Amino acid sequence: MKTYPIPMVPGPVVVPDAIRKVYLEAYGSGDLEPEFVELYTRTQRRLKTIFNTRDDIVIMTGEGMLALWSALKSCLVPGDRVLTVATGVFGYGIGEMAQSLGADVKTVGFSYDETINDMSRIEAAIAEFKPRMITAVHCETPSGTLNPLEELGRLKNAYQIPLFYVDTVAGAGGVPVLADDWHIDLCLGGAQKCLSAPPEMSFLSVSPKAWEIIDAVGYVGYDALNPFRQAVENRYFPYTPSWQGVAALYVAAGLLLDEGLENSFNRHDRVARHCRQRLVEMGIDLFPAAGAVPSPTVTAAKIPQGLTWETWDRRLRDAGLVVAGSYGPLAGKVFRLGHMGTQADPDLVDQALDVIAGAL
Repeated sequence: MKTYPIPMVPGPVVVPDAIRKVYLEAYGSGDLEPEFVELYTRTQRRLKTIFNTRDDIVIMTGEGMLALWSALKSCLVPGDRVLTVATGVFGYGIGEMAQSLGADVKTVGFSYDETINDMSRIEAAIAEFKPRMITAVHCETPSGTLNPLEELGRLKNAYQIPLFYVDTVAGAGGVPVLADDWHIDLCLGGAQKCLSAPPEMSFLSVSPKAWEIIDAVGYVGYDALNPFRQAVENRYFPYTPSWQGVAALYVAAGLLLDEGLENSFNRHDRVARHCRQRLVEMGIDLFPAAGAVPSPTVTAAKIPQGLTWETWDRRLRDAGLVVAGSYGPLAGKVFRLGHMGTQADPDLVDQALDVIAGAL
């Protein structure tokens, strides 16, 4: 496949050499060697720091969507009430996933260009519906938005909702994630966004209450969480883990922590603000509405008037820049620049913006 000198898709992002080298190493069997278990536990500790949690961390071999499905299938039985707070493609999609498992889903929905804002409407839905689980997406990459979660977590706690499920695949490492302070029971992440590793590993934090429910549900499929509960203690994983993948995730988390979380957050924020400012100066409209919170990890903008996505995409690719379109109702209307992980780089973003300016 052709690669491009200016990669700006919102994941998978460019993998740095320090992580690529991990895949050139020879490893034994993760099923058999104690060294793998030691690496797994060290990686868990690093991910706890990124999530700001004391809860258990489960690391699974599979892209971030695996964690999203695993948490739903491990915690829900038909008839369970799920309140989905949705502002975009993934938020609404999680509700559809829960519904496919037989859950009774109620959606508090917002426009795709908005972020969570009307807490009174959400609180009324919680009080009336009394859900077993609340779901939300932290960073909606198709919309380029970042949902504030602190107040939603407060409501979850105040109404004693058993489970708060949050997809932060495109946020963790690039923006603050306070899983414990926000009362998140299932905090879901992936390797290929702000951690800049290949799209091979997913991970999530699991609260004691979540484990209690997981045990009661008793789901035992390939993507089940329950077998991971005692995996380290018993040195027995439910399937052969990717030693290379865990090693890559360990290095990726280490690079992030060596930089410092606050430094990473500031880098992502600076680059995002600069990106949005230059696009506006070019006359390109940003997709998020006024008052919405734009994401520091991805910028979504409207395709210039008079151009189709296919024409715009080809024009940029011909100049060496690859960006992303969008999904669902945003397909053909929005293009996105992924300034996350290694791509949250001022020089790279300026190169991309120079190409965009020249393509108008």
